[in-house]
Amino acid sequence: MKKLITILLVMLAFISCNTPEARRPVSVKTGSFVDQSVKRTKKLNSEQHERIQQIIKSNPDEEFIASQNGFWYCYNVKVEGDSIIPKFGDIVNFNYNVTDFNNNTIYTEKELKVRNYAIDQEELFSGLREGLKLMKAGETITFLFPSDKAYGYYGDENKIGTNIPIICKVTLNTIIQKETN
Repeated sequence: MKKLITILLVMLAFISCNTPEARRPVSVKTGSFVDQSVKRTKKLNSEQHERIQQIIKSNPDEEFIASQNGFWYCYNVKVEGDSIIPKFGDIVNFNYNVTDFNNNTIYTEKELKVRNYAIDQEELFSGLREGLKLMKAGETITFLFPSDKAYGYYGDENKIGTNIPIICKVTLNTIIQKETN
């Protein structure tokens, strides 16, 4: 009996000396969905940028400027000279309209009404939020926004659908500077 216990203890010692084996995942997921999504997004962006270039070429009298924020714009009315541009917390009063890239009206100025907006403190789609920061009081600018700078994947849940690029003609009426204490 002692031999049997000794043999079992020796075998147990050898078995317990094995290094632990790593557990393998039950299911292996590939990045195929992410890869496909990236391809679709790149294709969509490429198509929209090509369409923007077509719009720019079809308006040779307008001088379009590419912004650092991924959209294009041209001045309809430009204010020359030193004038303030809105900064964080300033209240701007503006009106705008929205059309698609085929010049079909989506929202008129009358529908959207004159708006007051506190710069970077309220909800507004990213392209217009950044575009207002480029403007001076009294200016009117036409913006070409690819869908990722407009309402993106979700649209506005009303008239603007999924991944729709838009054109906005914006007039900045006034800027009320934030009081600094």
